[in-house]
Amino acid sequence: MQQKSKLFLQALKYSIPHLGKCMQKEHLNHCNFADRYYHRIKLKKYHLTKCLQNKPSISELARNIPSRNFSCKNFLSSKQENEKPLSENMDAFEKVRAKLETQPQEEYEIINAEIKHGGFVYYQEGCCLVRSKDEEADNDNYEVLFNLEELKLEQPFIDCIRVAPDEKYVAAKIRTEDSEASTCIVVKLSDQPVMEASFPNVSSFEWVKDEEDEDVLFYTFQRNLRCHDVYRATFGDNKRNERFYTEKDPSFFVFLYLTKDSRFLTMNIMSKTTSEVWLIDGLSPWDPPVLIQKRIHGVLYYVEHRDDELYILTNVGEPTEFKLMRTAADTPAIMNWDLFFTMKRNTKVVDLDMFKDHCVLFLKHSNLLYVNVIGLADDSVRSLKLPPWACGFIIDTNSDPKNCPFQLCSPIRPPKYYTYKFAEGKLFEETGHEDPITKTSRVLRMEAKSKDGKLVPMTVFHKTDSEDLQKKPLLVQVYGAYGMDLKMNFRPERRVLVDDGWILAYCHVRGGGELGLQWHADGRLTKKLNGLADLEACIKTLHDQGFSQPSLTALTAFSAGGVLVGALCNSSPELLRAVTLEAPFLDVLNTMMDTTLPLTLEELEEWGNPSSDENHKNYIKRYCPCQNIKPQHYPSIHITAYENDERVPLKGIINYTEKLKEAIAEHAKDSGEGYQVPNIILDIQPGGNHVIEDSHKKITAQIKFLYEELGLDSTSVFDNLKKYLKF
Repeated sequence: MQQKSKLFLQALKYSIPHLGKCMQKEHLNHCNFADRYYHRIKLKKYHLTKCLQNKPSISELARNIPSRNFSCKNFLSSKQENEKPLSENMDAFEKVRAKLETQPQEEYEIINAEIKHGGFVYYQEGCCLVRSKDEEADNDNYEVLFNLEELKLEQPFIDCIRVAPDEKYVAAKIRTEDSEASTCIVVKLSDQPVMEASFPNVSSFEWVKDEEDEDVLFYTFQRNLRCHDVYRATFGDNKRNERFYTEKDPSFFVFLYLTKDSRFLTMNIMSKTTSEVWLIDGLSPWDPPVLIQKRIHGVLYYVEHRDDELYILTNVGEPTEFKLMRTAADTPAIMNWDLFFTMKRNTKVVDLDMFKDHCVLFLKHSNLLYVNVIGLADDSVRSLKLPPWACGFIIDTNSDPKNCPFQLCSPIRPPKYYTYKFAEGKLFEETGHEDPITKTSRVLRMEAKSKDGKLVPMTVFHKTDSEDLQKKPLLVQVYGAYGMDLKMNFRPERRVLVDDGWILAYCHVRGGGELGLQWHADGRLTKKLNGLADLEACIKTLHDQGFSQPSLTALTAFSAGGVLVGALCNSSPELLRAVTLEAPFLDVLNTMMDTTLPLTLEELEEWGNPSSDENHKNYIKRYCPCQNIKPQHYPSIHITAYENDERVPLKGIINYTEKLKEAIAEHAKDSGEGYQVPNIILDIQPGGNHVIEDSHKKITAQIKFLYEELGLDSTSVFDNLKKYLKF
């Protein structure tokens, strides 16, 4: 089941909260498809895993709505620098990078998407889809079902597997790392397995069995990042493939989810703020689907099933936060929903998992993690406060009705396994050696007061033995969009920075989802400036409380987080020394006015409609990074962009970079000979995937940039990075 990695970069690419990933991706609104579909990484000692097998969780339905998620050298000089040969004159950074590229790779193992069904485990081994007996899953005894090389794709991998109920067929979704396009293959399981069918551009897919014991595959077709069509197909002697449903509203997206008991296939039709769910009978899939509740603007709901009852997670009613409701499966409309469980205010519902006799809610409250276990027989509730170091959940899909497994992680600590055992009513943690980072570092939960008095949570990490924190470098991270939580998954390079004396600060500003749906609502549309005010308040609070100083402060963001970072560089550049951005959304106004782009119509509920609403247009102009560049001093900025990114147009990033360079040059003319011009670096990477996994080249380039701009000694940091990746 385990395959030796041939590329060191695989050891760095674990970056899930997400979703996921979604995921990441981590929020009950939406995020990138890739949040759920990263490979799982295992590095000898620690299991850095994201469970990809079996069914997506309820929260992943919302997270999988595609979003733009947008998480001075020119391209030629950057490319030339990457091609430098090894020489005696190379700096420490280049020497270490060369060593990382040529060192033996046997230390790193990669675990691909897998699924257990019956007595077999299905997974990827090398370039093949294989299966093995469950008890032999860790051995090399397996049966090859399909060779991925037949698809003629560049380095293909499997990111999702589904097995038909009686194991006559297996379906697998295959894609490459530099593209979001995927292909679904269907393999007939027989003495000589053979590919039965191949479908391009498939997003979600599930199997059900009809009354005549025939396997039916439902799948969604994605075109231009939009997923509006649902198909159903059969194979063998009665082969057919027909369109089952088409969503007409371009702002909605369709995703399939099989309830955990496999009783119903749910067809989830969702926008950023509204959802509608149809039930397809898992026993009679050719019957017309049943509508649970017609879409009501602003009402979100997600459905699970148990013992002829529907459990509905929804924001309907007051307060407009998520609550759990229940109704009989044969009377699903909203007027029949009975309140079953409510959450505390400012509580984020991260996930929900349903078991035979229990419902488990994964929650975030006051920036701390909780698990609530609800007994469905007696309506009892047990709330478990999780360890204070934990910053994120990784939910393991599990068919064992007796146990609920999950993992906890933080940016500087690899995931640790926990299992709640229903019979004992206790939470058990993985035994073994305690990570030394627990004793050598400190995690602080802080708050900053924004301009309007709102308290903004922060999570701060630093070494326990650090002296004079005001002289230590500070790396601030922010996102603040789509109701998505700031990713708090383990990142080896973040751990290295903490060990090297850095302070890490994660700012959970409005527009994100850390404090529930209202936290998102207070930072979108014509409240987007709240997120900017929150970010500024966080950085000033950190400085005021003795955490670093502006000359040693760096700010980093991915995709939509670039909006707030770019806006802060325009409004308060004196707070920062350096900035790193990846696939950043910087030209909000022009992008949202271009309705020919794949996601513009879907994202009007987040950013507004500047084409038809003058108020939205004028408001976006107030914060859009590209619209507010002016001649002044800016921090140095390193931007990583992707050549064929469909979610955030490269044109907007280039436009921003050129305008910024012009403004800096104009400011430099009036600043005297001693003025130090900030470095603006645009590194354009090939590929068309907005969420290309982290490579060691990209990470080391960003770290090198931060150390140089902050004037820090980088003698040991790259050797430490290599050491921690080996564990």
